[in-house]
Amino acid sequence: MAKGHRSQIKRERNANKDTRPSAKLSYARVSVQKACFVLDAIRGKDVTTALGILTYNPRYASSLIKKLLESAIANAENNNGMSPENLYIAECYANKGPTMKRIRPRAQGRAYRIEKRMSHITLVLDER
Repeated sequence: MAKGHRSQIKRERNANKDTRPSAKLSYARVSVQKACFVLDAIRGKDVTTALGILTYNPRYASSLIKKLLESAIANAENNNGMSPENLYIAECYANKGPTMKRIRPRAQGRAYRIEKRMSHITLVLDER
């Protein structure tokens, strides 16, 4: 059990928060594996290079991640007062979200299950 008053506990917890600009997309209709192909291509790159990669990447996940990256850049400019020229992608990862279960009718009255997977994608930027 934590010691101290409730407000003191909250103050200590908020002092340890990550102040880097970030953006999160929850319940993205793309599987984690497919999102990670695109995220691996931009991890550690600077923002302008990453936007170029995402613009010409043919995968569906790249369009989602491009919008997410633009949102993270806007967060960095408006909330933290950072300039986009110095930003790079410090962290990017996709976590597993809920799975929608659907039924596919098959021969002789059987039913196969189709799993439509979702993911939660997170981008964290930092200054060089």
